[in-house]
Amino acid sequence: MNYLDEKYASILENALETVDGLIITDNDDKIIFLNKKYAEMMHVSREEAVGKNVREIIPQTRMDIVAKTGVAEIGSVHRIDSYTPVVCNRIPIEKDGLIIGVVALTTFRKLDEVNGLLNEIERLNGEIKLYKSELGKLRGARYSLDQMIGSSLPMQQVIKLVQRVAPSTLNVLISGETGTGKELLSHSIHHLSPRRHKPFIRINCAAIPKDLLESELFGYEEGAFTGAKKGGKPGKFELANGGTLLLDEINELPLYLQSKLLRVIQEKEMERVGSIKTIELDVRLLCTTNKNILDLVHNGEFRQDLYYRINVVEINIPPLRERTEEFEPLINHFIEKVNRNHGLHITGIHRGVLQFFRKYDWPGNIREFEHVIERAAVIAGVGELGMEHFDYLLPRILSVVTDNADNTVGTSLEDAKEVAEKQAIVKALLKANGNKTLAAEELEIHRTVLHSKIKKHGIIL
Repeated sequence: MNYLDEKYASILENALETVDGLIITDNDDKIIFLNKKYAEMMHVSREEAVGKNVREIIPQTRMDIVAKTGVAEIGSVHRIDSYTPVVCNRIPIEKDGLIIGVVALTTFRKLDEVNGLLNEIERLNGEIKLYKSELGKLRGARYSLDQMIGSSLPMQQVIKLVQRVAPSTLNVLISGETGTGKELLSHSIHHLSPRRHKPFIRINCAAIPKDLLESELFGYEEGAFTGAKKGGKPGKFELANGGTLLLDEINELPLYLQSKLLRVIQEKEMERVGSIKTIELDVRLLCTTNKNILDLVHNGEFRQDLYYRINVVEINIPPLRERTEEFEPLINHFIEKVNRNHGLHITGIHRGVLQFFRKYDWPGNIREFEHVIERAAVIAGVGELGMEHFDYLLPRILSVVTDNADNTVGTSLEDAKEVAEKQAIVKALLKANGNKTLAAEELEIHRTVLHSKIKKHGIIL
């Protein structure tokens, strides 16, 4: 070996020892070189390590993986034992297009700083997961099908249909009277769908002024109109991209926006107000209505082609008056809820009140039912809810109970007396929770006379 060769070999040897940690393997994953610093860190002698499979010395290494894939791994952070963090670059060695080995350069300097950085990364990853979870709760569905009380046959049919439709990407129209639970059902559909971890965005078409509805739905660019925010604003469709958009009370959508919505559904793309840039969309559409949209179509108030686009599947929620068998589970649920929210101690409800409820048509459905129970519970505070806690509802019940009689009787003075007598008896019975003795005392008549008049008027409570 001449002088230059010796000098070159000496410089190369010392250079390899200068690196904090260096190890080289061949294409059989056997160690052909490791420097002194790496050997000391691994608590092995170089003579012992050379020739062995790299995983025998470093069980958690990825050098063999890099040899197979040919893909370098730069800045990989891991621990070579339970406590020591290292930053490692693993680079394949190529010759004539073939992988002939792998070199790994490892940094051990300032281990406390590396350890601190690793801990900080772990902490930040934990925070990101937490924020993602909280954001998912804010932007996701708040309700699931488990929270829906529906023991009646019509509601069981609704629930089965939801379970079949939810996993698909079909647009769904949810119809029903005000307060029947349309929004809860839409949350449940999203919760059961493959998009459950993606955004669930809601907009009430009746709650937004019509001149602002377009920009709320489709967003706008900076300068699109007077008062437009700097930088523009994304609309509900953009925010829901990849997830689900609920258009609540779609029957209130103006005709001029219906045509734009139809195009967005058909083309799966949109432009912000004031923009020429097309945004591709992947949005599942759920719509609710408290009106018969076919009637609106016939009256020229709703586009027929849009109706068929949003009504791929229709789910109709029956009104509460058609599922009175659910009164008891609903009452128990709302009493438990009001006790928890207001710190009350309501134990139940008198059986007579249930009969009282069955005479009412509940135009506000579940929402009205909950408010009625909540009001009565707050007034009572403790114990059982009786008729006296629902006195404000009595005039409404009486009007419903006597409506049929009013429609069938004549107009003579005697007929009017009959109606008034029936109303008085019903009112007394309701006030007495169905107790005929107390009702007779309230009416100041004998109990047998009350029995006779109940039979005469066909009163059933």
